[in-house]
Amino acid sequence: MYLFHNTSPTPLSIQLFCSYVFLGFLSAADNLMYAYAYAYLPASTAALLASSSLAFSALFGFWIVNNKLNASVINAIVIITAAMTIIALDSDSDRYPYVSNSQYIWGFVWDILGSALHGLIFALSEWVFIKFLGRRSFHVVLEQQVMVSFCAFLFTTIGVIINKDFQGMASEAKTFKGGVTAYNLVLIWSVITFQLGVLGATGILFLASTVMAGVLNAVRVPVTSIAAVILLNDPMNGFKILSLVITFWGFASYIYGTSTGSKLS
Repeated sequence: MYLFHNTSPTPLSIQLFCSYVFLGFLSAADNLMYAYAYAYLPASTAALLASSSLAFSALFGFWIVNNKLNASVINAIVIITAAMTIIALDSDSDRYPYVSNSQYIWGFVWDILGSALHGLIFALSEWVFIKFLGRRSFHVVLEQQVMVSFCAFLFTTIGVIINKDFQGMASEAKTFKGGVTAYNLVLIWSVITFQLGVLGATGILFLASTVMAGVLNAVRVPVTSIAAVILLNDPMNGFKILSLVITFWGFASYIYGTSTGSKLS
């Protein structure tokens, strides 16, 4: 990469190294929160709740890297919050029989906390570009992705070893529908698609801003919700449909707001 583009690696100062380690730790924690959320909630419900990351991206982007806000963006935050409230009011209708009330509530909590942390990671990643890496060439995107992902991998692996989850994965693979081969393929493609998603998000932070990364990240919400209903037979009732429509409206307001000039600073 460096030879083809006639560039050199960014010097790894102690501040930059600590930033990578901290972002890696936050990423590992964020993934753990989402894992618990998807364990306790239907995929469509979890995805709708995760759309709150759009609001958190806007707020943290405003506070940390001075991304601009305007009335339409604030309106979108209120609308998406209302959509989350609608789901909470109808919380019993889509709860799986094997999930207890406390687990379902914790699923809500972990999903919202994970979304908040996701927005914080976006803002801090953009801050690293501004403070240390600059926007000299796209190779700095790959540098940040590789270093942060590697640190997150280390933290996650340590947790898995301590909790003895590798043994659990081996037994889980044997009972997986489709067999061990299908289980391993799911893991492999999960890694590939996840890293592609991280690369895309980091690239948007490099080329645009935290708020734009939040918008594009939120696009997965309707896609995941609809796919979960079709492929996983997730329950989809009137409240969830209303929440999805309101979330769409919030996205539209957000996108409109980012294209207008009336900004708050």
